Amino acid sequence: MEKLYTIRLDGIYLRAYHGCYDLEQQVGNRFRVDLVIRTPLGTLPQSDDVTQAVNYLTVFGIVEESMKRTRRTIEAAATDIINAVREAFPQIVEVECTVAKIAPPLGGKIDRVSVTLIG
Repeated sequence: MEKLYTIRLDGIYLRAYHGCYDLEQQVGNRFRVDLVIRTPLGTLPQSDDVTQAVNYLTVFGIVEESMKRTRRTIEAAATDIINAVREAFPQIVEVECTVAKIAPPLGGKIDRVSVTLIG
């Protein structure tokens, strides 16, 4: 059985314009994205060749670009991120993506609302 390793990108904070209300799409909000990527280890430890690894700088850029596309739901935003990461790195076995809206406009005090998708 091939060994897998996990890459985590925790706490990517961005301003984006996702929301079901038109006002949310106009004024925007703060979002947090967390990713857990599982991918085969292969010969990476022996080769120490960064080109064999999932490049987390590239992944970070994918998250930034994906979050620029306005969506009505954070589920759609998370799906976009997962699809783009998997397209860039086909060797990935699994991507877990959590998108959280910080202080959503729900009429009361709440830290965040989030969804986690695995694909």
